[in-house]
Amino acid sequence: MAICRVKYLLSLSKCFSLRTFSSAQGPPPHLQNIGFIGLGNMGSRMANNLIKAGFSLTVHDLNSDVLDLFSQMGIPTKKTPYEVSEASDVVITMLPTSAHVIDVYTGTNGLLHGGKLLRPWLLLDSSTIDPETSRNLSATVSNYILKEKKGDWERPFKLDAPVSGSVTAAEAGTLTFMVGGSEEAFIAAKPLLFSMGKSAIHCGGAGSGSAAKICNNLALAVSMLGISEALALGQSLGVSASTLTNIFNCSSARCWSSDAYNPVPGLMEGVPSSRDYIGGFASKLMAKDLNLAVESAKLAGCKFPLTSQAQKIYTELCSNGYEAKDFSCAFRHYYSGLDEPHDQ
Repeated sequence: MAICRVKYLLSLSKCFSLRTFSSAQGPPPHLQNIGFIGLGNMGSRMANNLIKAGFSLTVHDLNSDVLDLFSQMGIPTKKTPYEVSEASDVVITMLPTSAHVIDVYTGTNGLLHGGKLLRPWLLLDSSTIDPETSRNLSATVSNYILKEKKGDWERPFKLDAPVSGSVTAAEAGTLTFMVGGSEEAFIAAKPLLFSMGKSAIHCGGAGSGSAAKICNNLALAVSMLGISEALALGQSLGVSASTLTNIFNCSSARCWSSDAYNPVPGLMEGVPSSRDYIGGFASKLMAKDLNLAVESAKLAGCKFPLTSQAQKIYTELCSNGYEAKDFSCAFRHYYSGLDEPHDQ
């Protein structure tokens, strides 16, 4: 029976995987009403892409100015997460920290406020939080019962679905989702995911999406610091960063931090290093993710020397006033690397 449901949902998701729906077709039945909580830099853009794709949204945020903007667009707004829950088939959350997510789920007037009955069949959390919190919330949600059955489903699902991609990717709808939880729910949620992103990867059970996001950003931090350290050393030894970048990008050192997001001001257009490290992925967010990685490594009993050093570097950058600068600013503000003209 479960295999049949997965095959059915896979065919359903293929039918509705386009970014927009015709007015006659509309969203699939299980995605008629979508709640969105957390309308910050990422969440507001993700919500806008769902609106553009034809989904019916109800939103909530603590920032009343943001709610006013959505209200002016004709989007219903609610004062509490619970009110969003009562109006939605699916609720998406995009929040800063684990504590915020826990509060929205289990706090006063939270999503789970109404006893053991729940209207949404799916709660999808795209926040970057620790895997343990994701697993605990999934276990809690599994104890609830749907107010109305959805096909064969009597109980709601929760997916952890953090994203990779900047604010620019959120606006362009090119995010990558790393998803943990039920494969059935993942398949059924694909029309939502592909209206906000270009890729969605099922990582395994509850918490595995959060774990994958932490591992991805750990690798990204170490990669950026390695490239920055090498380029700054090269400059000190008389080799220009542009020359080293050309070597890296056709050799074994090639990576995203060198060929797509180079940290040296003057070498690449359209990246944060070309605009004084404004925009992009803030150093304070990288520090937060590295803190999560350190705690996860401790719980798992794993060694983490590179994670620990990266954590120290980004914590220092934040303490020195660069918390809002893109994380590639380590090249200039930690390694004291030099700008280079584009044609050097």
